[in-house]
Amino acid sequence: MAVRGGAGRRRRRGGSRRLGRAPWRRVTLEAVALVAAALIAAIALLGELARAVAGRGIWLHVVPFTGAVLGLGIAAALLLRAWLIARARLAGYASRAPVILALVVAALALLVSRRPAFRREMYELQALVVAALALLVSQRPAFRREMYELQALVGGTAEAERTSVAHQVWAAYRRTDTAQMLRVLERARVYEPTVREAAAAFGVDPEVLMGVGAAESAFYPRDSSDGGRGLFQITAPPAEAVAEARRRLHVRELDALNQRHNAFLAAATLRLYLDEMSGDLFLALLAYNIGPRNGGLRAAMQQYGARDFVTVQPYLQNLPRDYPIRVLAAALAYRLWRTDGRLPRYEEGDNAARIQQVGVPGLPS
Repeated sequence: MAVRGGAGRRRRRGGSRRLGRAPWRRVTLEAVALVAAALIAAIALLGELARAVAGRGIWLHVVPFTGAVLGLGIAAALLLRAWLIARARLAGYASRAPVILALVVAALALLVSRRPAFRREMYELQALVVAALALLVSQRPAFRREMYELQALVGGTAEAERTSVAHQVWAAYRRTDTAQMLRVLERARVYEPTVREAAAAFGVDPEVLMGVGAAESAFYPRDSSDGGRGLFQITAPPAEAVAEARRRLHVRELDALNQRHNAFLAAATLRLYLDEMSGDLFLALLAYNIGPRNGGLRAAMQQYGARDFVTVQPYLQNLPRDYPIRVLAAALAYRLWRTDGRLPRYEEGDNAARIQQVGVPGLPS
């Protein structure tokens, strides 16, 4: 009898341990179900927000997202408190009721996640998070220097040339008479829509084309003693550019004193030289300035075996080698004027770093 009593006590103690473990299993399952439901809901809500604010600028993009994350955190805390209150009442009716309800909520959330739109929302959320992290990293003072160093390492000669040109442009902007450049840009207002139309028609950078206009005529159209006419001081444009400008304008003859015709011809010429120079803006601007006489810049490069600006520069002693720099410095001034409404002095305060961060129009950043 003593043996049977001992066995019965052992069975009762084993059963008590199993009953003690059961509530913890239910609590764990309940927690996992609620966390899964909360994650699915957060992804859906933030994904919809990412889609709603996409394309509105970085601050109108990231700030609402950050506020939404904060709001979701507060809402999650309130919902958790409400769940704990409701859970105590549900457990009073049936011990398994809380875990059953949590599983039902998780199942509903899982059904929502099967919607085709949910995957899109998840991708949009991922894209926004990555953009936000990249923005935070890029604000470090050393980031731009590190990026330039990496580009120089990877890009080799081409990147070294780009960096050299950029610094020449910034130095030229530093030497600019800002008061005089502001007068030029004020005169440019009336021609800006026409120049932008021409740039769009031929797929050239409108800021660069504005820089060409500033360098050529200071936006004071006139006939010059060297034969230049109009806004872009057209002299002897390539025949192909003339034909293309006529075709785009739907006219039989171009009028150099018609500033729209003049701008279209300048854009067509720049487009022609960009294509001829395989997209190298610096060489294209040199070719634009030299013109088609004697075969133009391409003929000189072929004659002397030059392949880029570095190797062609020694052969340009009698030609305006600084022309592309003047154009790009004017284009930079135009960019700063449009964004800031003024021309900050390069040497004052931290303007140099900020202007370098703005970048040079037409050059890859």
